[in-house]
Amino acid sequence: MASDLFNGSCKVFLSLIIFSSIFQFSFVISTEFLVGGEDGWTIPKKDSQMYIDWASKNRFKVDDTAQFKYNKDSVLVVTEEEYQKCRSAHPLFFSNNGDSFFKLDRPGLFYFISGVAGHCERGQKMIIKVLELETPPQSANDTSPPYHNNKKNGAVQMPPAIIPPIIVLSNLFFLGFLFV
Repeated sequence: MASDLFNGSCKVFLSLIIFSSIFQFSFVISTEFLVGGEDGWTIPKKDSQMYIDWASKNRFKVDDTAQFKYNKDSVLVVTEEEYQKCRSAHPLFFSNNGDSFFKLDRPGLFYFISGVAGHCERGQKMIIKVLELETPPQSANDTSPPYHNNKKNGAVQMPPAIIPPIIVLSNLFFLGFLFV
């Protein structure tokens, strides 16, 4: 009887160690970018490179989100060839609801254009490059808060989604009983 209790306790303890080490790094940090900042997704007034410049000033990672706010317009994700031609019969993504979100789900280049005739030719197009590497940790000299809104470029870094420890521990405790 004592050995059964000891074996059961060992299984529970071992389960807790295994599962806690798996869940130790179960968080995700992603950033939501408001395309064009406060101006949103519109025809550039003066600078036809506005969106290209905006995208080049930001660092995009896998799982970040591009938010497009616009009126009487649309946003399309297209191939490089369609981007160069400023038109697409079969876009990879299309939205015209005025407040569109596109998840950057892989590293590489994403090509965006307006779906309204003439807008792309007038500069309402953009290429986003999504980096493969993780962002480096914040330097000790950086005094900005780790999660902040940057109204200038429209980026909002989302706080990490962390599984609360009490949930992890209660689940591990339950799983431990399954081994007994």
